[in-house]
Amino acid sequence: MTPMQATDLRRDDHDIAIPEQRARFAAAVHAGLSKPRKRLPTEYLYDARGSALFDAICELPEYYPTRTELAIMRAHVDAMARAIGEGATIIEYGSGSSIKTRLLLDAASPGAYVPVDISREHLEATAMRLRFEYPGLPIMPVCADFTEPFDVPVWSDGARVAYFPGSTIGNFEPAAATRLLEQMRELVGAGGSVLIGADLRKPVEILEPAYDDASGVTAEFNLNLLVRIDRELGGDIDVSRFRHRAWFDEEHSRIVMELVSTCAQIVTIDHRRYRFAEGEVITTEYSHKYTRESFAKLAAAADLAVAQVWTDERDWFSVQRLVARR
Repeated sequence: MTPMQATDLRRDDHDIAIPEQRARFAAAVHAGLSKPRKRLPTEYLYDARGSALFDAICELPEYYPTRTELAIMRAHVDAMARAIGEGATIIEYGSGSSIKTRLLLDAASPGAYVPVDISREHLEATAMRLRFEYPGLPIMPVCADFTEPFDVPVWSDGARVAYFPGSTIGNFEPAAATRLLEQMRELVGAGGSVLIGADLRKPVEILEPAYDDASGVTAEFNLNLLVRIDRELGGDIDVSRFRHRAWFDEEHSRIVMELVSTCAQIVTIDHRRYRFAEGEVITTEYSHKYTRESFAKLAAAADLAVAQVWTDERDWFSVQRLVARR
């Protein structure tokens, strides 16, 4: 799991309240539970309660990514600003109203800020707050699914910069991550860059507790997805018959977060029945952990090169600037 401030893939309850969003949610759930290896999209972990639980996770002693990335930003944001140049159009993937976004806006003196998020209400609220705080800055929100191509409504005299903090890129499997980076490269164009957070590989005894904390907050966060499905789609899920599990997959260098059925059971969701064997899992999240070399290879697959890397003293997390390969 990564700090998905929208940056991420955060959603609010109201997103599912309208018929089209409910239909999309239902389609994703039915498709995922119909697979031989059950899988639910990570983005649906973030309803209102899920988002509040994630905020609590970010404060846990085991969960290092948020505070480590923030420390990197505080230490190096001036260097990042110099690298992207004054007057840039900063396009944030996920409408960030966090401290990290404000640090970048303060340091970079951008020509425009374009927050992108699929949740219109969250997006508009974020834009309103930032317009109040930055009255001289053009803020042009775009309501879109940032995993698909979208248009930017403004172009300042400076370069375009795609900003994607939080290591949310790690939630995408390699092929999907490459496609997203390709779209970013095309969006920023010649002279543009991508400023992106990437979590780095570290010992398993540090990684696994970050996703399975001693106080059980992450377990509650993961299980809340079943509560949401039951509430919004209608069903008979007994959440007590599932448990949270998180483990590090060495082969693919990723944390795998799962919901495990503790018994043989049949559950009904939206008038459809799904059979679970004892021990059967629903995968809810991948969080890939990179080495510098593996992330450079991922960037190269999207025809991007690593121009600069900023990291913490333990080399646990990185913020990287990518540019189109010459």
